[in-house]
Amino acid sequence: MMTQRVYNFSPGPAVLPEPVLEEAQKNLLALPGVGMSVLEISHRSAAFTEIIQGAEHNLRTLLQIPDDYAVLFLQGGAKLQFGMVPMNFLRNSGGKASYIVSGTWSKQAASEAAGQGPVHVAWDGKATNYDRVPTDDQLNIDPDSVYVYLCSNETIAGVQFPREPETNGIPLVCDASSELLSRPVDIRRYGILFACAQKNLGPAGVTVVIIRKDFLDRCPSDLPVMLNYRQLAEHNSLLNTPPVFAVYMVRLVTDWVLREFGDLQKLKEFNEKKAALLYDAIESCGGFYTVHAAPGSRSAMNIAFRLPDGDIEKKFLTEARKAGLYNLEGHRSVGGCRASIYNAMPWEGVVALRDFMLRFCQANRG
Repeated sequence: MMTQRVYNFSPGPAVLPEPVLEEAQKNLLALPGVGMSVLEISHRSAAFTEIIQGAEHNLRTLLQIPDDYAVLFLQGGAKLQFGMVPMNFLRNSGGKASYIVSGTWSKQAASEAAGQGPVHVAWDGKATNYDRVPTDDQLNIDPDSVYVYLCSNETIAGVQFPREPETNGIPLVCDASSELLSRPVDIRRYGILFACAQKNLGPAGVTVVIIRKDFLDRCPSDLPVMLNYRQLAEHNSLLNTPPVFAVYMVRLVTDWVLREFGDLQKLKEFNEKKAALLYDAIESCGGFYTVHAAPGSRSAMNIAFRLPDGDIEKKFLTEARKAGLYNLEGHRSVGGCRASIYNAMPWEGVVALRDFMLRFCQANRG
């Protein structure tokens, strides 16, 4: 039976900070002062009120979220948001929405939105196999759009927007699932910013939605209450029983970020150093490894790469596991390899992967 922790490079559910896991383990049987597990407490209890309010406070502090934005803790993952956003803000609006299609997840989101109203594709990276994000002058945003949608970090292709695209005042709607809390964000640019938790925020089961409050006034009254942002906000994310344990873990993770880094600028610098360690190692191997993403669009969270052929990739993955480096497989839709190095991936884990990659290259170069 394996008891030693390995380095987990999974794209999600992803590695969690060890101090967070230890704190959750220590208090799992009974929360201090409560006498029962967080898995058992009522979502209406004073104990959970303190937990969810603390998680919101931490997110507001780290992301500098203004008072005119609501913070919601929902369920259904990012995929539910693909449908909820256009149901609330595109359907019967009389307008259209511009979608920037930079990879699998934004492509899926555009497809979902098309069932609710007119979708204008402002840019599509298909021609270069989604290996980059667009520059501002490549965007063709419809000026009558009710919002402009993007996925700020595409986990499968390993491409990331270096900054928010210019939209000439049209609010952004952003799937930030695989990068939220990894770097500072200019919240004022967004109407809605959402992220499923299982990358940088906590475990699977909760989705954080940050939404400008004037957007809530646009929500149609004929939607089911669980699909209506206004209803969810009015009930402080407690319209039904929320994922209590997942919210608790978001609270612990954000406590850890504040304690270890203080602010997101320091965390951004840490993440960029980790990513540079791997990208530099890949470049030093003279083409043995090839990065999918083009320079200028490369993700600091998900590094997608290939080896010379499929047999070598299989050998790489097998030997990596023997070295304690797990979940380096690429997404099933594209194959290859991928290292996801979210906030909780320690420096030592990235160094271990870097050193393994250099050794493997030296031993297997033709």
